[in-house]
Amino acid sequence: MEEERFFVYLIQYYFIALGVMVGGSLIGSIGAFAVGDAPLTYMGQLAKRLRIWAIVAAIGGTFDAITNFEKGLFEGSTMDIVKQIMLIISAMGGVQTALLILEWLIQEEIT
Repeated sequence: MEEERFFVYLIQYYFIALGVMVGGSLIGSIGAFAVGDAPLTYMGQLAKRLRIWAIVAAIGGTFDAITNFEKGLFEGSTMDIVKQIMLIISAMGGVQTALLILEWLIQEEIT
């Protein structure tokens, strides 16, 4: 992964995780509304459950991450481990931003 491409991935992973959280919660709340449940309450519940899946979707599945960690550990490429950790942190930042946006929208804390 080149340096320029790495920063592109950082930004992409952030926004992919953000999009999975916001989009999944909003669309899921429409489904809750359709069946007569409280959509804003359900949006908060969905946001809690989508956290890990947003990160996994952003990093493209867990096998790529495991492969990069393995390469870093067994081939002595510590830079690959650092880059993979930074990509995961970027996706986690997207999730946290989405949670903040959703908390503003539903006016309650999502824990």
